[in-house]
Amino acid sequence: MSHANSILVLGAGELGMAMLRSLARRAGETPGVSIAALLRPSTIDSQYPARQKDIAELRSLGIGLLPGDLAGQSEESLAAVFERFHTVISCTGFVGGSGVQRKLARAVLKAGVKRYFPWQFGVDYDVIGRGSPQDLFDEQLDVRDLLRSQDQTEWVIVSAGMFTSFLFEPSFGVVDLGQKTVNALGSWDNGVTVTTADDIGALTTEIVFARPRIVDQIVYIAGDTITYRQLADTVDELLSLNVRRSEWSVPELKRVLAKDPDNSIKKYRAVFAEGRGVAWDKSQTFNAQRGIKACGLEDWMRANLLANEPVALADVGHR
Repeated sequence: MSHANSILVLGAGELGMAMLRSLARRAGETPGVSIAALLRPSTIDSQYPARQKDIAELRSLGIGLLPGDLAGQSEESLAAVFERFHTVISCTGFVGGSGVQRKLARAVLKAGVKRYFPWQFGVDYDVIGRGSPQDLFDEQLDVRDLLRSQDQTEWVIVSAGMFTSFLFEPSFGVVDLGQKTVNALGSWDNGVTVTTADDIGALTTEIVFARPRIVDQIVYIAGDTITYRQLADTVDELLSLNVRRSEWSVPELKRVLAKDPDNSIKKYRAVFAEGRGVAWDKSQTFNAQRGIKACGLEDWMRANLLANEPVALADVGHR
């Protein structure tokens, strides 16, 4: 049987670490709450200094470390792990490949987990719909269908848009500071919602502990919602640049994708260029309605691009 205040986080990448730090802070203020992380054995025993530092930090926070392999283990094996926990929060990203998100959802339901936050910390898959250029998004809709079709496990989906840092990832091609270029996906008037990993972790923690309890809902959060024109203007103003601007049309991006159909970055570009389900009104978000400050685009740029510190670039698998 699961403990009423036991929480399991799947994964400890950029978002997973942010989630675990935030949950651990709350657990320290809330008697009886326990936090655990499911990590690959190779991660727990890693010899890489950065990984060792993360593992040491998790242990210092009192977070239990469970060995597991989300991609490699069977649904039944995962269910046997999950059934010990009241709440499961998936921070795995798409790195496990096709089918993993469906398997996790089925394992959660089989385990009788009381509450599930699936890996859906991105765009609004319902609005985007099936058959988008990013085929992994169809699996996200399968997960939603599965969760909506039952009433045993409560679910909460947190939609956060794109990691703020990903806008500045050179391989994504929107802001390329090295080339002093900003490329608009689809149109200069297209919007995009962005949120930092730290804010996703902090706001999800608020959602987990919110009263009255949030049940069977999609909750929207946002650090900022901007157009590509506003993005280019902000880059020019804050960084004293006069960037070269070009607009990448949907037909052009789809042609490029057709020549390289397995390229994940090109899939994301085409989806965001279509402009559906990738932006929402910041004033209508959970954080705005609760009066919780989140890191906006200018805040992030000042902290990461003007402070002479290395930019924390998001893993491409996150979005």
